[in-house]
Amino acid sequence: MEAPKYEAETYVDARPVYPIDWFSMLADLTSDHSLAWDAGTGSGQAAVGVAKYYKHVIASDISEDQLKHSLKHPHVSYVHTPLSTTNEEFLKLIAPENSVDLITVATALHHFDLESFYSLVNRMLKKPGGVIAAWTYNLVQVSPEFDPLIERFCESSLPYQNPGVRYAFECYKTIPFPFESVGLGSEGHPKVLDMPKDMSFPGFLGLLRSWSAVKKAKDEGVELLSDKVIKEFQSAWGEPELVRTVIYKTYMLAGKVKV
Repeated sequence: MEAPKYEAETYVDARPVYPIDWFSMLADLTSDHSLAWDAGTGSGQAAVGVAKYYKHVIASDISEDQLKHSLKHPHVSYVHTPLSTTNEEFLKLIAPENSVDLITVATALHHFDLESFYSLVNRMLKKPGGVIAAWTYNLVQVSPEFDPLIERFCESSLPYQNPGVRYAFECYKTIPFPFESVGLGSEGHPKVLDMPKDMSFPGFLGLLRSWSAVKKAKDEGVELLSDKVIKEFQSAWGEPELVRTVIYKTYMLAGKVKV
């Protein structure tokens, strides 16, 4: 499954930590807790959370660099799945049909070939009892002075975003999700969650620099994070060492295979 490429070390430091109660909430939805698959795992932020509730987690990604910087956990196995990986190969590398209790996709579903991925999900999830959950965060909220700058920056990045990112900007309200509701966000009606993270201004800049769109723009000769933009952000933030609580607005969908 395809996901964007980021600077791996920056990505690990900049991204938020998913609240552990999310994984407890998801674990309550599955009938068994033997095997989970974290698709598009990046450096494993979600995989290690899932591993607290499932005996074995297989975490896959197209990026070998991301996997080299992955978070280690005794119950997590990382698997490289390049773009050329077929669904039949996924079944051999990840798990056979009707065997996976939970599939998670953290901030990556909008980058996937949805038709192909959903076909695989329908084959891999246990029936009954298996659940797929996907979520993304959209704009971060910092303060009334800061938030408009974030919105403007996001708009400037749109020409360099992967086409699927529009689903994230639309808060997963429009992304196809053809699964039966389990009461935790359904197609067209994602569950809204807040994800707080205490962050310094350098940490915030690290977040923006980890965006694939920022790197793509730079490769094309456009500096989205110009000195002017950084100064505007810093002025609205306050002293660089000031730690603020940043709220990631997050949107979750969860379901089971329709029978």
